[in-house]
Amino acid sequence: MSLRKAGHGAFVFIFVAVLVDSIGFGIILPVLPRLIMQLTGVSVDRAAVYGGWLSFVYALMQFFCAPVLGNLSDRFGRRPVLLFALLALGCDYLIMGFAPLIAWLFVGRMIAGVAGALFTPAYAYVADITEPAQRAQNFGLMGAAFGVGFIVGPAIGGLLGGLGPRAPFFTAGAIALANTALGYFALPESLPPESRRPFHWSRANPLGTLLQIRRYPVVTWLLGALLLWQLAHQVLPSTWAFYTISKFHWSSAEVGYSLAFVGLVMAVAQGVLTRVLMPWIGGERRAAAAGMAAALLAYVGYAFATHGWMMYAVSLTTFIFALTYPSMNALASQQIPANAQGELQGAVASLYSLSSIVGPPLMTHGRRVFPGCGISHGGRAHRRMRGAVCAGAALCAAACGSAGIRRDTGGLKWRRDCPA
Repeated sequence: MSLRKAGHGAFVFIFVAVLVDSIGFGIILPVLPRLIMQLTGVSVDRAAVYGGWLSFVYALMQFFCAPVLGNLSDRFGRRPVLLFALLALGCDYLIMGFAPLIAWLFVGRMIAGVAGALFTPAYAYVADITEPAQRAQNFGLMGAAFGVGFIVGPAIGGLLGGLGPRAPFFTAGAIALANTALGYFALPESLPPESRRPFHWSRANPLGTLLQIRRYPVVTWLLGALLLWQLAHQVLPSTWAFYTISKFHWSSAEVGYSLAFVGLVMAVAQGVLTRVLMPWIGGERRAAAAGMAAALLAYVGYAFATHGWMMYAVSLTTFIFALTYPSMNALASQQIPANAQGELQGAVASLYSLSSIVGPPLMTHGRRVFPGCGISHGGRAHRRMRGAVCAGAALCAAACGSAGIRRDTGGLKWRRDCPA
């Protein structure tokens, strides 16, 4: 099937696949601590340590596997790689649901790290079936699917958790396997055989992928900006709950409400407003710059908020800074030939995984980086310094991204016709 013939129906399936993936991830969040405690017999504090290592294993596997799946999709097409990732995801949830030992959870998270690279062929598929000028909007819809899943998933998981800590895992597994079966019969291929390229292990790893991407200087700048942007963004999942509980004495429910609000704003911004705001602002380049500026204001606002309601007010900046990722991804995608779209999305996913490995320790151990700003002595200074670190990272991303954007505005399609 040629580039655009997959059409609207195929895009809807990819949207649903990403939505199901994020719902499945969200379903297990409320019950994972209870399952860890059930398997190990430890307290919730120790269970948090296990949870941290499970997250580390997931991010590490995704870091190495995203380029592999991206390159495989450039060689064999998007469809078989997408179906493999969905099947692996379903198996992961079933393994964790039946786990008799904590080691099974680690095996499951390793499989999930492979399957979690689903975003790589999914975004490449969207690039295949979308005109370059429309990619930012459709990438935004993919982000909206993740946001909606992050809202719906934990709510479903909380309800199913009443049946036991394993019930959400079986439900998530069944959803993923059903999605695989639907895709097998309904999903067409988007990358025609004549547009494919050979698979090489030298390119199917994070370093090899990034070396290949260096042939496109504009894309190199944009990926550098995305890495810094993602590092800065890690402050939200890493410290939000601890920060709001410590500073505003929020309950777990209040933390959950705030995260649901942010997820809702993100979903609306990327799923609806992207199509309106991006043309109004002036295209992908200006939208990316505006998003980074909004993020800078947001991190400073979070750091210096004095009342809980201010966190909600500041989070409204998400309407603008949610434009950053789809805009920059679209700018990069426009510089890459069709038979390297999977490789590009593999590089993007690897950088996100790298930020997930490096970012949380950086954000949660600020007192080790800044010894004079520890929790026990000068805790407020520590929290504000952490916000300043995030703002600095966002500022660096803006500077790096603007350099790449400026080079792109000159109409330079640097080595666009390089052979893959």
